[in-house]
Amino acid sequence: MARESIEFHPATPARWRDLERLFGPRGACAGCWCMWARLPRAEFQAGVGAKNKRALRRIVAAGEPPGILAYVNGEPAGWCGLGPRAGFRRLEKSKVLAPVDDRPAWSVVCFFVARPYRRQGLSVRLLREAVRHAAARGATLVEGYPTDTRSRAADAFVWTGLASAFERAGFREVARRSRTRPIMRRPIRGARRSVGRTARTLAVAGGTRHATRGPVGRAHG
Repeated sequence: MARESIEFHPATPARWRDLERLFGPRGACAGCWCMWARLPRAEFQAGVGAKNKRALRRIVAAGEPPGILAYVNGEPAGWCGLGPRAGFRRLEKSKVLAPVDDRPAWSVVCFFVARPYRRQGLSVRLLREAVRHAAARGATLVEGYPTDTRSRAADAFVWTGLASAFERAGFREVARRSRTRPIMRRPIRGARRSVGRTARTLAVAGGTRHATRGPVGRAHG
């Protein structure tokens, strides 16, 4: 089987062009530009397209990466949007996704995987890298808001990820206020130590590189 190189890097200003290329003219999905969770509903809808793109670019330019980019053989292939929960204003207004408790958490709010790399497990790898990224910044808890569906769903409707992918990445359900929308968490105590345990993982240029053989994986995303 062919040998693949998979790398993960925070979305720094130097990587904006790669993020822009990955999202393409549709801004990942319908002009979202990963701003759905970051803005109140009316502001988000008014900004669909170019305004949301400018908003995301300002966040990237400010210096604190709003997510993780995945590269397969040097090509931008996937995205995972995350950050401290307090930065996602839409979550505070949601009855379904309102805080479970007052523990400080980082939130995983968005995935986008380029079509050639979907349903190959890249979202699971992105989630594991998100945990490492959050742990390196002092987080002790990461949570997400995936879709739990037993039937195949269009990619546009599972942009918060699938519950099965979160389970594979070590997350467990802690609340469910909607039939298909669990809140899942992973404590990350000791995550700093776990980063260096895998001999196949090398720290490179502020990110992580994985060398693997064959397909990226088997799970959705």
